[in-house]
Amino acid sequence: MSQVITDRGGEFKHFDQATFAQVDDDIAAPMAYIPGRTWWIALAVSSSLMLLGFSLMAYTVANGVGVWGNNSPVFWAFPIVNFVFWIGIGHAGTLISAILFLFRQPWRNAIARFAEAMTIFAVMTAAMFPVIHMGRPWLAHWVFPYPNDMSIWVNFRSPLVWDVFAISTYFTVSLLFWYVGLIPDLAAMRERAATKVHRVIYSVLSCGWTGLSRHWRHYERTYLILAGLSTPLVVSVHTIVSFDFATSVIPGWHTTILPPYFVAGAVFSGFAMVLTVLIVVRRLFHLEHIVTMRHLDHMNKVVLATGLMVGYAYGVEIFTAWYSQEEAEIFMIINRMTGPYWWAFALMFSCNVLAPQVHWSARARRSIPIMFAVSILVNIGMWFERFVIIVTSLHRDYLPGSWGMYKPTLVDLGILAGSFGLFFTLVLLFVRSLPVISMTEIKAGLPGAQISKQLRVPAKLPAVEEANV
Repeated sequence: MSQVITDRGGEFKHFDQATFAQVDDDIAAPMAYIPGRTWWIALAVSSSLMLLGFSLMAYTVANGVGVWGNNSPVFWAFPIVNFVFWIGIGHAGTLISAILFLFRQPWRNAIARFAEAMTIFAVMTAAMFPVIHMGRPWLAHWVFPYPNDMSIWVNFRSPLVWDVFAISTYFTVSLLFWYVGLIPDLAAMRERAATKVHRVIYSVLSCGWTGLSRHWRHYERTYLILAGLSTPLVVSVHTIVSFDFATSVIPGWHTTILPPYFVAGAVFSGFAMVLTVLIVVRRLFHLEHIVTMRHLDHMNKVVLATGLMVGYAYGVEIFTAWYSQEEAEIFMIINRMTGPYWWAFALMFSCNVLAPQVHWSARARRSIPIMFAVSILVNIGMWFERFVIIVTSLHRDYLPGSWGMYKPTLVDLGILAGSFGLFFTLVLLFVRSLPVISMTEIKAGLPGAQISKQLRVPAKLPAVEEANV
């Protein structure tokens, strides 16, 4: 941006000199120039991990799920831990895009597109694990609600079927929400295309958008409807996932705190993952003047708030076990904190409850190294939270004779690494192929801009860039 002035925190004070064309230039820059060595190294590492994960999944299909560390009584382990972790990561995108949009929070504009894309990628990654956990992934179509090959309806009381409904609905609405928001930007990229092939691709994807008033009316109405549909999904999807556990009679699972606990934890981990990746992307592609320190500060406040909710849920869980005076529940809590997996509980509590407390300080919230370290710790802690919930509740059953220890195998660890490889590979390809920030919403946030007037300019007229259009 031209003639902008920064303060000591790195935030741009004066955005008045920015024009529409300059906004388009800055956001489209990552797609215009040849990526540097850092991007290629990151892509090589992530794609290698992805191929490793896919290879081990194929090895699992060929040899059976016995290659995992799952045993009796720990029948659920890494696959379900990874599934709940990744489906939770996908919740931040919908929260930022839909709920903050409905509440007309302008600070979402610079981060919404990136968070929406991460939602899509996280849900795609999460969807793999219930499929391979079935043991016979070639029969995965049987979980869809239609009479299968044996003319038998699905078991609607099965958590697997609930997860299918949750994933498919959430992914479909999130994909539509993301794509509809992209249409005006795709039209802008069509006019900037340097080759005929790129122009044809962007023309098809932009669905004939020309920026007419009729197009903007349909766009705004559709975006609002999808935001309204997406908002209850933030609560309902992870609530359904929590029902996988809450409807059982396993100590540590059979509790009513799980639905709100899971929702708060999903937003908590989702915002942390968005911070982790966005901090790197804004640095590599020089987007600090668009994704400012103010945006990161607001995100850190959300991390702090949801971290307090998660800590409150931990306390409620402990208090409920004590207050119930149910021997099995009390034993479960004591076993989590002092049993063989005490280190996982300590790591979970330290990363999720203690680490975010530094964000009470405004200086810490605006320090890139501190917020980056906290976001990574939160991601680690939230993965171990799912590990603690699943494994420590199963490995010591009601009968001491059925107790057993769970130890992940190299296949488990390799598939986990592969899931991160898939996620980051999709993120790296996204930042090079599509606008990572919404050009439309950034323009609407310029001083004096009004989306109902200023942005209803045909995308094929990029020269119209004066602030008083």
